[in-house]
Amino acid sequence: MDQTAETDTSDYGLFGRPLFDDPGARALSRVGVVDVGSNSVRMVIFDGAARSPAYFYNEKVMCELGAGLSDTGRLNPRGRERAMAALLRFQALAKDLGLPDLHVVATAAVREARDGPEFCQEVEAQTGLTINVVDGEEEARLSAQGVLLGWPGAYGLICDIGGSSVELAEIGGGEVGRRMTSALGPLKLRDIKGGRRARKAHIKKTLEDMRDQMGPQRDRLFLVGGSWRAFARLDMLRRGYPLNVLHEYRMTHKSVQETIKFIEQGDPDKLRSQAGVSGSRMALIPYAMDVLARLIRTFKPKDIAISSYGIREGLLYQQMPQRLRDRDPLIEASRFAEAKDARLPGFGKHLFDFVIPLFKSAPQQKMRLIKAACLLHDVSWRAHPDYRAEVCFEYVTRANMSGLKHSERVFIGLALQHRYRNKREGNRFAPLYELLDEREQKQAEILGKAMRFGAMLWMKPNVAMGKLRFFPKKQQLDLILPKNAAPLFNEVAEARFNSLANAVKSETRVIMRG
Repeated sequence: MDQTAETDTSDYGLFGRPLFDDPGARALSRVGVVDVGSNSVRMVIFDGAARSPAYFYNEKVMCELGAGLSDTGRLNPRGRERAMAALLRFQALAKDLGLPDLHVVATAAVREARDGPEFCQEVEAQTGLTINVVDGEEEARLSAQGVLLGWPGAYGLICDIGGSSVELAEIGGGEVGRRMTSALGPLKLRDIKGGRRARKAHIKKTLEDMRDQMGPQRDRLFLVGGSWRAFARLDMLRRGYPLNVLHEYRMTHKSVQETIKFIEQGDPDKLRSQAGVSGSRMALIPYAMDVLARLIRTFKPKDIAISSYGIREGLLYQQMPQRLRDRDPLIEASRFAEAKDARLPGFGKHLFDFVIPLFKSAPQQKMRLIKAACLLHDVSWRAHPDYRAEVCFEYVTRANMSGLKHSERVFIGLALQHRYRNKREGNRFAPLYELLDEREQKQAEILGKAMRFGAMLWMKPNVAMGKLRFFPKKQQLDLILPKNAAPLFNEVAEARFNSLANAVKSETRVIMRG
């Protein structure tokens, strides 16, 4: 826990002081990472709040360095050419953007190929980049750290699928536990002789051996890697799922089995087009889904979650001091957005204090959603007034934020929508509301109307605004205003106060003090 936060709770509350202005956080404000994988080479430049970074730049080239490696023992020659061209481009981009250096890692294909060292030397000679070739267990650890970047309190089993390998790692208590690697990547499975029956037998034996060494793993299964994300897109397509965000997308055992049948019975070209999956990735899906089916049968996880964070995010997480790792990525990202885009940065914490009497019994998990909504309540003010409610909803449901279930994205989005509009019926987002039950929808409405009213009492920083008192059993909602704030409570503010009172089914009372 950050010591600054502990000594400053009277000002900033239970989530502590923002960290993005801290020198240690600023040092991570722009970090470039390159992942030289068996199937693709990708560069990501992270920027923004250090605990919940934005993707300033993200580019991938499908090189298939590991294609044919099982037969030849060497990197795919065409893949080498494409990878070198990609690395030359990435180095030039990084130089033009003023990055001090790029952190480059290579995984299974480069570490296994006889010409892997030669390739690394060639890359260094032509680009000046030094490739750090990681072993399988280190790859598993970095992928697990990437998951921890998005889920600080996560526990369960990580499964990272690359082109040539599959890594497993267990996480819990913010730490990475046992780790293993295997040659179950699609490019390797494609080279197994004997057809699908032989391939499935090989997968079964390999995963059972891994289970014997890893031990029981009955908690959540986190899936990391492009092939898993492509499978999840196909699962979304089959289900008609309304929110096209892969990170924290959940699947059940039954859903996986139904999607496998859906893929087997469908036209591959039509499916990939409808789901937005590339042709090269779609070609690997049959191998990946055989691994997934057996993985679930072998380890029997309680549920399954997609993680868009993996080895690249793990490299960033590795550079973070522990006090940054311990912070809530949702809150830090929301604070950063407020500082960058709100008209009055810092008002969000006052607004949170104003609305919280309506949610006294809310658990910590709900409190963080309320806090995030208050911090984000004004970040879309530049949008046209007729579309501001829609822009708010889209902002949070599509934003690159971690630490949020899909239902929680919709909760915050709906609250922000009610911040600008009383009613939610009759718009294109209606299918997304189904991710919340009626009680959650009502809570989001109450929060939104409370923020809508609270924004009317906007005063200069560090000056007390009005306070709410809520007595649900008495069905009484009080507004306590200092006398100098009385002019702010005009007929428009009163109408919004009454709208809030109607939402909580209470009578109103206005008390002037001071």
